Amino acid sequence: MGFLSIKKHSGHPDYFLLSAFIILIVFGLAALSSASSDLGKMKFGDTYYYLKHQIMAGLVYGIIGFIFCYIVPYKHYKKIAIPFLVVTLVGLGAVLFTRYGSSSGTTSIRWLEIGPISFQPSEILKMAFIIYLAAWLSSRYGRNRQNNLSDGFAPFLFLSALVGVLLVLQPATSAVVIILASGLIIYFMSGAKVIYIIASIILAGVALAALIFITPYRSERLAGFLGIGDSGKETSTYHRDQALITLGSGGLNGVGYGRSTNKYRYLPESIGDSIFAVIGEEFGFLGAAGLISIFFVLVLRGLLLARKVRDEFGRLLMTGFSALIGIQAFINIAAISGLIPITGVTLPFISYGGTSLAVFMAMAGIMVNVSKYASN
Repeated sequence: MGFLSIKKHSGHPDYFLLSAFIILIVFGLAALSSASSDLGKMKFGDTYYYLKHQIMAGLVYGIIGFIFCYIVPYKHYKKIAIPFLVVTLVGLGAVLFTRYGSSSGTTSIRWLEIGPISFQPSEILKMAFIIYLAAWLSSRYGRNRQNNLSDGFAPFLFLSALVGVLLVLQPATSAVVIILASGLIIYFMSGAKVIYIIASIILAGVALAALIFITPYRSERLAGFLGIGDSGKETSTYHRDQALITLGSGGLNGVGYGRSTNKYRYLPESIGDSIFAVIGEEFGFLGAAGLISIFFVLVLRGLLLARKVRDEFGRLLMTGFSALIGIQAFINIAAISGLIPITGVTLPFISYGGTSLAVFMAMAGIMVNVSKYASN
């Protein structure tokens, strides 16, 4: 792991981390161009329709967000942590309870449409939640209170429950797992008692089990994964089976870039949460393993850098964002590989989605920003 060791001059960004982000973004656009070509031609008569939309609605805003978040010293984000989180939660409420909420052709109401502008507050929440927790737990008030039941653990549970309820109502269960798991890691890294972490996991597990039990589509999805459900075309079993077939079709070296046949014939959500299957078919096991390796070293590098940041706020920011990217990438790849039920989670920097790409690029800007302050 010598190539991951922290050796850099103070005040300069970590170029290894920056390079990993650039590789993921460029590869993501290339993968999306291939995965969406036939779909764009069939629906809009434009092979590059989805790629163009990803660039205009995601990459352009993402570049602006990255530059802004890199230039502005990260400590300033501590001052806006509360209003940023409040505005984001209000946005989630607007999605659910006002006429501005939209499903955008899906069964989930996740988009906020204000005139020509359309975005997903749940994606922005990933960033706002991490910044708020890092700011709170590193503040004069929050420091050393994380182990206090009334001033630390109870407020953490309340905020987590509020976020969880708003997301479940969309519904966006997987987003709940990703955001709250990342938050729990930050809470633990701030020095919280292990008993509080265990209690949080147990409570979350009970809540998730109850949610699966009372909602038929979640129960059917789990039953399909366990092999006791119907494998009809409209079930998650079909989605999983087609994803595995697509992955397996790539063999060791893949069928070649742009030559996937399953992406437009049988594979659901080929440009969204199933894009990893298309990558596996076109680039083979070696290509898929290479992509996984980039995510792995990026997350590991971020965590190693976090250890070197002396400022508590910066340390928790780097830890939280690294954990969030790693958790979301793992859930997506594990679902498409048949290790867990299909979740609908997108692959960071790769899957189609303007808000997602822009938010992850802004996160990358903050992480590279914080890396400038990692000690030698």
